[in-house]
Amino acid sequence: MLPEAPDDLGTRRFPELAREEMTPEQARMANAVLGGPRGRLIGPFNAWLRSPELGNRLQKVGEYIRFTSSLPTRLNELAILIVARSWTSQFEWWAHAKFALDAGLDRGVVADIAAGRRPATMREDEAVVYDFATELRRTKRVSDATYAAMQSRFGEQAIIDVIVAMGYYDIVSMTLNVAEVPVPPGEPEPLKPLDAPFP
Repeated sequence: MLPEAPDDLGTRRFPELAREEMTPEQARMANAVLGGPRGRLIGPFNAWLRSPELGNRLQKVGEYIRFTSSLPTRLNELAILIVARSWTSQFEWWAHAKFALDAGLDRGVVADIAAGRRPATMREDEAVVYDFATELRRTKRVSDATYAAMQSRFGEQAIIDVIVAMGYYDIVSMTLNVAEVPVPPGEPEPLKPLDAPFP
C-alpha cells in the first residue's frame, strides 16, 4: 500500500464512485483490487471502473507486473520509472520512486532518471535494463547487441516481462494524465517538464 495516499480517490474528470453507485461489474472490479495486494482503488483504478471488464483485466496484468515479474523488483521499478519520466506522470512517479528506493535502487539513479539523463552510478544489471528500456522507448525497437545483453543476463521471460511492464505503465500513465490524478495534498509534483527525456 502507498503511504499517505489521499482519501479521496476521484478526480474532477472521474469522481470517486460510492459503493451504492457501482454496477455489479464495477463492484466486481473494485472487490478484486481491494482484495488483492494493492488494497486501494488508487491511481488509475477509479478511472478504470468506467470500463470495468477492461479495468479488471488490466489490473490483473498490473498485479503480475508489480508482484510476480521475473525481473527483480529493483529492476522492474527502474523500468517503471523510465515510463513515468517519459510521460511526466506525476502520480506514477510519486508512487514508484518510493517503491524503487525501497527495493534498493540508489537515490542518485532515481534522481538522474527524474532529470532525464543516464544515471552515472548504475549497477551492471541496472545498466542492461536501462539500455533496453530507453532504446525501446527512443527508437521503437532494440538493436541485436541490446537484445543479446538482456537475453544473456536475464533470459527471454524477462524480456517479455519488461516489454509488457513498459506497455502497461504507458496505459497507467495515460490514464493518470487524462484523469488528472494528483499527488497527495501538500506533496510537490516530483517531476519537472522535459523537452526530450533519454536523448
